[in-house]
Amino acid sequence: MKITNIKQQVKRSDRFSIYVDGIYKFSFGESELLSSRVHINMELTEGELSNLQQAAELDKAYDRAINFISLRRRSQWEIEEYLKRKEYSPALIDTILNKLSIKNYVDDLAFAKAWVSSRRLLKAISQRKLSLELRAKRVSDEIIRQVISEDETSEADVLADLISRKRKQSRYQDDLKLMQYLARQGYNYGDIKAGLNSDIVEDY
Repeated sequence: MKITNIKQQVKRSDRFSIYVDGIYKFSFGESELLSSRVHINMELTEGELSNLQQAAELDKAYDRAINFISLRRRSQWEIEEYLKRKEYSPALIDTILNKLSIKNYVDDLAFAKAWVSSRRLLKAISQRKLSLELRAKRVSDEIIRQVISEDETSEADVLADLISRKRKQSRYQDDLKLMQYLARQGYNYGDIKAGLNSDIVEDY
């Protein structure tokens, strides 16, 4: 068997299609292509072709994982679930996660800190709801406790600001509806009552 052609892909210019005896067999990213040292007219045994195809599968899976985390930070669980949906084997997923970890692309502590920071910028949210969101991403309780303890945002100030803003909407003039909304944001009954009482005092 012989590698008869190596073509740069049209849709992905950073990937290259490898043809053996005129038939497409696998693809490599640019760095993997260089490190594999495959070239046109290279003779291959069945074993060598099989090894190259396995390397190509890993290369493509890793490329997909990199693209997945390039949009935003992901928890390890999110990456693992993404690769499972792509139907990669457990062994291959473990290899990819290990490669990502070596490059610090998988770091649940960094992910949790970034999550809390971004959520704080986007909306008024309680620490309890932040904890629930991180738990849904399968972040460990230990990491959740750490990032929440490091969060210097005042819960009382966030709640007061949220109440003030929601009071401007007609449907939240009703205390019950406002309390139900605040409860959905993760605030407990005692804090909500205190916040509402404070709001009444300020209005007075």
